[in-house]
Amino acid sequence: MPKTLMCDPRLLEKDLSGRVYIVTGANSGSGFATAKQLAAQGAQVVGACRRVNAGKEAFAGENNLRGSVEIMELDLASLASVRRFAQVFRAKYDRLDGLVNNAGVMATPQGKTEDGFETQFGINHLGHFLLTELLLDTLKASAPSRIVCVSSMAHAEMRGIVGEIDFDDLNFEKREYSPYAAYAQSKLANVLHAVDLARRLEGTGVSAFSVHPGWIRSNLAKGPMRFVQNVLLRPFSGMLGTLSWYEGAQTTLHCLLDDDAPNHSGAYYSQNSILYANKKDRAGGWPMESPSPYAHDKALAEKLYLTSMALVGLGESSQESH
Repeated sequence: MPKTLMCDPRLLEKDLSGRVYIVTGANSGSGFATAKQLAAQGAQVVGACRRVNAGKEAFAGENNLRGSVEIMELDLASLASVRRFAQVFRAKYDRLDGLVNNAGVMATPQGKTEDGFETQFGINHLGHFLLTELLLDTLKASAPSRIVCVSSMAHAEMRGIVGEIDFDDLNFEKREYSPYAAYAQSKLANVLHAVDLARRLEGTGVSAFSVHPGWIRSNLAKGPMRFVQNVLLRPFSGMLGTLSWYEGAQTTLHCLLDDDAPNHSGAYYSQNSILYANKKDRAGGWPMESPSPYAHDKALAEKLYLTSMALVGLGESSQESH
């Protein structure tokens, strides 16, 4: 099994006092570990959570942090909720050093968000897309700042399904619904989002990255699969390459804190994974070349940007996003 990639310890000793970060889905998994580590280094972290009480309970016992964690409500399945969150955040904070688009769902039953989008595409991509657009001004004003789009190796291939963006049927209204095809589509969108952000933000001091955090023992898997992953398979973690929450946060933390990372804006960073189809990719890399044939297509990334802008109700000249 390839070695788990870990941050340079010096990065985790940086003084982050005065810095502000947003981490979506901070109540559990790598999102919790990321938020906790940033706050431990002195940062003010806003944990953007759908279930506010769960977020508060998660951090209730964390009393030795040099910084702090504030939990604010954000439901990525509702564009209205995203807009409310951004409005409240901007009213309270005048800077944003890092945005971690971490929250997500995986292989859900067929369904739609409040706004009528396929659940996984709506939550994993469009909710985060709108959030990012609404906070770009603050990120630019706080430069150098960073955006991390938490994707998955599934953007390339998972269970024999290659990640593709079907612009003619983003919501699986014409084709048969496949939970894993929908997940792969949303995770490829995360990668392309980072690629296009790097293009649009060149010269602003804002850098963007997509990451595969690894196969984490988290709440991402639902139903019986969560029990299988987190309980039955736990004794075989080393063999399977499953990671703790803290290990799963390492790639995100590296992208947020490494001094050289901004020189690779738009790149894909990956923890190790035995799930990569090609053995040479299984060691991961910070950064590494995505095995997806679509992940480097800047024209495709721009098309996704324009499509997403229309879907979330923003225009190039919209005052809401600028």
